Amino acid sequence: MMSGYRGSVPFTEDWRHFGVERVEGVTTVTLDRPDKLNALTFSSYADLRDLLAELPHRGDTRVLVLAGTGRSFCSGGDVNEIIGATLDMDPDQLLAFTRMTGEVIRAIRECPIPVIASVQGTAAGAGSVLALAADFRVVARSATFAFLFTKVGLSGADMGAAYLLPRLVGLGRATRLLMLGDPLPAEEADRYGLVSELVNDDELIPATHALARRLADGPHQAYAQTKALLTREQDMSLSGALELEAMTQALLMKTRDYREFHAAFTAKRPPRWEGR
Repeated sequence: MMSGYRGSVPFTEDWRHFGVERVEGVTTVTLDRPDKLNALTFSSYADLRDLLAELPHRGDTRVLVLAGTGRSFCSGGDVNEIIGATLDMDPDQLLAFTRMTGEVIRAIRECPIPVIASVQGTAAGAGSVLALAADFRVVARSATFAFLFTKVGLSGADMGAAYLLPRLVGLGRATRLLMLGDPLPAEEADRYGLVSELVNDDELIPATHALARRLADGPHQAYAQTKALLTREQDMSLSGALELEAMTQALLMKTRDYREFHAAFTAKRPPRWEGR
């Protein structure tokens, strides 16, 4: 459902630093620098941040898919265009950049739209954290994750990795992955709990589309609130979480979708979810 409150800034229809396709409630963002293994630039980071801020207000997206062109999902920040450039930056410029990368991850987690990472080949550095921040990771067997930050002399705790990864795979495994930066093949990542769905390479696109379609056709207000509470309750006490869940359920019980479920159940037909 589109927000009723819009200011003067128009929606962006032309995203120059990645492909954007919208089909029946599914928006697919495709990183399209296959010759660079879809490495990120300053501009693509900024565009991801801005797209994620805009998306909930458009009213045309119920699911966001993050994908990469060619044989890689995303190899992280471009070595020359980012790492080389940062060598000559002042501290205030560096902090602005590192904060921007974190804003992308925060936007993925706080966006009230389910996010699917469709991962093949390399998901390294920032690319691995983009996948980590998604709600679902559909992963091809060819895929490899690598949290490479210490390999370039930086902290393995980057872009929220030290917050998100232990919550998925446990502190011990996260310590190993973030400190050593060793590659994590898809099947091992699946055993760790990092993978939502592991598929053969030729099944990646159909499996991603099937999950996106299921989410887009489902009760997206319920999905949005589930995502919000999963994110917020990680840092809450049990009593606070119970109160937040009680208030959320009481509000959702006044929606059309809740009433529609009862009508559909009574009529013995599938619900027609409106997101209202």
